[in-house]
Amino acid sequence: MGPSNFQLWGSFAKEAMDASMLVVNFFCFLQVTRTYIFNAASVSGPSMLPTFSLSGEIVLVDRISLRLGKISRGDIVLVRSPENPRKVITKRLIGIEGDRMTFAVDPRRVGDDRKTVTVPKGHVWVQGDNVYESRDSRTFGAVPYALLQGRVFWRVWPLEDFGAL
Repeated sequence: MGPSNFQLWGSFAKEAMDASMLVVNFFCFLQVTRTYIFNAASVSGPSMLPTFSLSGEIVLVDRISLRLGKISRGDIVLVRSPENPRKVITKRLIGIEGDRMTFAVDPRRVGDDRKTVTVPKGHVWVQGDNVYESRDSRTFGAVPYALLQGRVFWRVWPLEDFGAL
């Protein structure tokens, strides 16, 4: 006599449960990796010309550096927009807390209309590389450190520009 139907179903259920747990563990690993280690992001728009193109590029974003406080002036960062929290923007970190930032109020107009501000504690100053087409700290002020999402470190797409940033 062969195994009973109950034993067959029990064996099938155990195998299905083992396979399901493997899939669940894989997705948990992906979530932890995306949240705490690194993530891929799409970057587009005119504010970071010529560093990034208008048509869009795919980059890798390091999330560990933020937690370790290892970001510095000149790094390209992803920032949760202070104006629209549903949007994540890409900017260059220009100043950290305590820095005095002087900028042209309207870079399109020639003149001496400049403003100087001090970056408050717990904030950073971000600007787009294309000062004529960027809404950045010159518009919305210093950004709280908590709004930083990560540091862009590698360009993945387009392939001809593949490499470190």
